[in-house]
Amino acid sequence: MRFVIVTGLSGAGKTQAMRSLEDIGYFCVDNLPPTLISKFAEACFQTDGKIDKIALAMDIRGGKFFDAFFESLKYMEKNEHKYEILYLDAKDEVLIKRYKESRRKHPLSPEGRVLQGISLERAKLSEIRNRADNIIDTSKLSIWDLRQKISEIYGEEGQKEIELMITVLSFGFKYGIPVDSDLVFDVRFIPNPFYIPELKQYSGNDEPVKKYVMGFDVTKEFMKNLQNMMEFLIPNYVKEGKRQLIVSIGCTGGRHRSVAIANAIYQELLNKGHKVNIEHRDVEEDVNRGGMKL
Repeated sequence: MRFVIVTGLSGAGKTQAMRSLEDIGYFCVDNLPPTLISKFAEACFQTDGKIDKIALAMDIRGGKFFDAFFESLKYMEKNEHKYEILYLDAKDEVLIKRYKESRRKHPLSPEGRVLQGISLERAKLSEIRNRADNIIDTSKLSIWDLRQKISEIYGEEGQKEIELMITVLSFGFKYGIPVDSDLVFDVRFIPNPFYIPELKQYSGNDEPVKKYVMGFDVTKEFMKNLQNMMEFLIPNYVKEGKRQLIVSIGCTGGRHRSVAIANAIYQELLNKGHKVNIEHRDVEEDVNRGGMKL
């Protein structure tokens, strides 16, 4: 088992470090009181390998419990439970800037200057820093740089981070834009099968509607441009650290055009090896609300 204790200065990047560890398969627990480390570790080491990578975030938020940190480490050493300490650090001026940008108060100086809190925290954590197996100074690191370092130190050779999960979602504008959308595309410019009597009863999942919608030159041009855009965006989203992407395709009612287009995008992404889901939010709304006679 690999048991990593993530600690360091407030604002130095522990949250991002934990997210990175989670993405490479670690079971992560944030801000567990130090007095519970020994019990938690004991439970983990008794899983017979079912849990083999643990990351535990510890910081000054533990308050008075933080004094029990070294006692817990002694317990683990006594019971031959191996552990590693990752310490996140950063320069004072960088931490101050981050606090100002986030408008957060320092946990050790809630009513005073941030610098005072940082200085006090450095003093309290100095012994832990001296015992750290790995120290990462995040002063000049982007989120992507930190992810790379975490992966290099704690990932397995050849291991990939969790892939970007893409959801292609069709919807109807008259029922509202999905609130969790990352990208929204309006396909109401494509001729509407709703006004073709022999197509109205079908949805974009049916071949007659699909053939109609995809047969227009404007649809083909749109699909070509959208596919090029997606192939440009996806690797850049992954590089930035994004793990989920919601691509919403909307038409008026969410039954014909958006469904057909969403299905085509889904199939194209699937063919190119991406991890992708398809959802049709409003495909039955008109039917269920009595707005269409089948």
